[in-house]
Amino acid sequence: MFSKACEYAIRATIYVAVQSLKGERASLKSIAKEIGSPVAFTAKIMQQLVRSNIMYSVMGPTGGFQMDKGRIDEVKLSEVVKAIDGDAIYRGCGLGLKECDASRPCPVHDKFAKIRDDLQEMLEGTSIYELATGLEVGLTFLKR
Repeated sequence: MFSKACEYAIRATIYVAVQSLKGERASLKSIAKEIGSPVAFTAKIMQQLVRSNIMYSVMGPTGGFQMDKGRIDEVKLSEVVKAIDGDAIYRGCGLGLKECDASRPCPVHDKFAKIRDDLQEMLEGTSIYELATGLEVGLTFLKR
């Protein structure tokens, strides 16, 4: 459903949120390790998240990535998805056709439109804080 980069971005954002709630910064290496992503790939993803103002980075020996504590509850999962994959997930065809709309629908168009709408509602209604607190108390995990 999401690109591999987007999956890693979601995991990274949740991990950075947990660290930020503890008042700590997350290093690039620790993020890559915790989400199971190669460091170089993680670096590119983190750069996009910083550019999208989802988090910020601090240079230096005590540097790393962090989110403003007061904003963690405001950042929605949809913002992370948009930063990495754009909004094509809300418009794409369920069968991957380039031209699929109500006037020229694919066989699953109407059923898939409902799924896309539900997905958009879930992403826009889910805060990073919700996901971070589940991880923090051990109810969820970022890698197997």
